[in-house]
Amino acid sequence: MNRRPPPLPPRPDLERRPQGAFGWLEAELLHEGWLAEVGPHAVAAMVLLALAADRRGASFFSRERMSVALGLSRHEVDVALQRLLDSGLVVHRPWRVGGGDGVWQLLPPSPRREHPRANQVLTAADVLRSLGFHAT
Repeated sequence: MNRRPPPLPPRPDLERRPQGAFGWLEAELLHEGWLAEVGPHAVAAMVLLALAADRRGASFFSRERMSVALGLSRHEVDVALQRLLDSGLVVHRPWRVGGGDGVWQLLPPSPRREHPRANQVLTAADVLRSLGFHAT
């Protein structure tokens, strides 16, 4: 099989290499639909957390500092962080019980499990029956 070479970027002479501190995010976040699932504000918060993270994926930014850095309201940051928590992409340990600020740690995305009926072909009648409609 002949594979086409990848297209040349506008600056083919530029080769990126980490210099100094850097963050990373797993490619699965893109390829398995996580970015679309959590939404743009949560993605922005995740990028900030990745760039600020230590080698364990932990960062200590306050929600107010995140808000300023991202140009989002505190409410938007809170909603974004909650989406990341709900999706299992981050965990949080508050500085004090009930507090919102503390240590945020990025987690690797969990493998997506295919729904057991994902490859099953259903007829329109099957779908209608599963919704409670019955032929008379």
